[in-house]
Amino acid sequence: MTEYNEKIPNPKELEKEISEFLSKKFGDSVKIVSPVVMAQEMPAASEKAPKKGSRKLKFDLKPEELIAYLDRYVVRQDRAKAILATKICTHFNRIQQSNKDEASVPDMVGTIKNNVLMIGPTGVGKTYMIKLIANRIGVPFVKGDATKFSETGYVGGDVEDLVRDLVREADDDIELAQYGIIYIDEIDKIASSRNFVGADVSRTGVQRALLKPLEETEVDLKVPHDPISMMQEIERFRKTGERDQRSVNTKNILFIVSGAFTDLVPIVQKRMTKQGIGFGADIRKASEDIDILRHVRSEDFIEFGFESEFVGRLPVRAVFEQLAEEDLFEIMRNPNNPIMLGKKLDFAAYGIEIKFSEEALHLIAEQAFTENTGARGLVSAAENRLLVFEKRLPSTDLTRFPATREMIENPEKGLEALLRQESKESTAAEFERLIEEEKAYVAEYVKKNEKNFSKRFGLTLTDSRIQAVASYYTRNAMDIGAVVGKVKDLYEDIKSLELTFYKKHDINIVLEDDAVDFILELVLDADLDITEYSQRLSASFEHGLKLIRDKTGQSRFFIGRGALQDPETFISNLIKKELQRLPDSASQ
Repeated sequence: MTEYNEKIPNPKELEKEISEFLSKKFGDSVKIVSPVVMAQEMPAASEKAPKKGSRKLKFDLKPEELIAYLDRYVVRQDRAKAILATKICTHFNRIQQSNKDEASVPDMVGTIKNNVLMIGPTGVGKTYMIKLIANRIGVPFVKGDATKFSETGYVGGDVEDLVRDLVREADDDIELAQYGIIYIDEIDKIASSRNFVGADVSRTGVQRALLKPLEETEVDLKVPHDPISMMQEIERFRKTGERDQRSVNTKNILFIVSGAFTDLVPIVQKRMTKQGIGFGADIRKASEDIDILRHVRSEDFIEFGFESEFVGRLPVRAVFEQLAEEDLFEIMRNPNNPIMLGKKLDFAAYGIEIKFSEEALHLIAEQAFTENTGARGLVSAAENRLLVFEKRLPSTDLTRFPATREMIENPEKGLEALLRQESKESTAAEFERLIEEEKAYVAEYVKKNEKNFSKRFGLTLTDSRIQAVASYYTRNAMDIGAVVGKVKDLYEDIKSLELTFYKKHDINIVLEDDAVDFILELVLDADLDITEYSQRLSASFEHGLKLIRDKTGQSRFFIGRGALQDPETFISNLIKKELQRLPDSASQ
């Protein structure tokens, strides 16, 4: 019996050999045409390439660092910030630690995640805060609306669709998606009605559907009964010969839910009144809803209409405060405020710069407060005051718009005054005043947050650089973080001039801090190109420094601000100084 030790060819190799045989026998008149793409040979487990772009969690934030970051964007809500920052940092740091000690630390049974329940009226910054946190941490984030869930599912799918959305947000990186944040708003709307006779199946059904994802479950990425999903699986099988069994584990996915819970207040108040007979009764007679909700307990949520199992999976609770009129003003004045940045971009789209006086921001805050919708009212209030200008000014030659209180209190009258020929000089002066006012406030703001910015961007913020940040901010519609990042990038480009000079002239120059700041001012204020300044640097210092190097052998020189401002005097003084030392050097 003959033994065949040769490797059995796969279908592709057989097709190639047969094609070659037919080509030799019949020429090009006969060819093999494959009607389908044949499955390729299954790769060995060790040969499978890792998923491109797959990333592990890298997290090293401390609670106080995250609180400091939130303070730059969110007004008030100090207790809510502390709770969210602490528990979210703990959640991700535990994951990071368990990833490091994966081999030595076994999984504990019954581990409870730090899923968060946020309580507070509309427009106090709940969604905004979670988006900020997800952005700072660098994990994928999705938001869902609890009112769109039903017993059978969510918009034709089910509760698990939010997990699938998380994978899409992570650019199909399943590992990164498993560290994501899922935020569900209006969670109070899925509480079963207390006035409902019998079981409120649709609402309790949604709660039960959320139980497993809130804790830990495997979510299949293939959507059942979805023809597109099925076609994609068939196509993948034809190409690889493998069935797609991709799934996401929700063990490390953080769930954050929120709601206004206005109907919860009487329940808590009733319980507190009953318990208030005796010591401490006067302390618990809270007059405001938020004060009452600070005392909420699990039993109150259960009476409200939540299943006890559902409440148990949301152990962390944060109560948000109602915003006062002064808080709305502080939101408007915050240089990171997306509402004002948005209005700047609206006018900039027509080549118009807009600056707001503090009095104008107070007026917008006053109007927004009367709407009783929190920070959301600021958008409509700002639009109401500025729409007339946004409609008319693009058709004029005006490029600078000082939005003062007098100007926007009566928009039609203000527009008429703005466009009068005789008011152009006063308008220009007013605009310059608002620039200086904004620059001073931004500089003060950056100075206050100097340590946080310096640590995040790895840049020492000298007084000169703070002024550079403030100046650049006043000319561009960007938040402060983006401006500091821009300054950091320019700082690196300026320091790279040292290496460029060395490569060109074989001379080491060291740009001192005041010299870097001087170049930074030129680049930001005069829109000077770094490459252009590199040529200027060579022209100013090349010959003088080469002369000193050739005469003395010195090849390292420190360049300060004064040297950049007056290169000739600097070189002349340096030559005199070095030449005076030559006789001493020769005698030695």
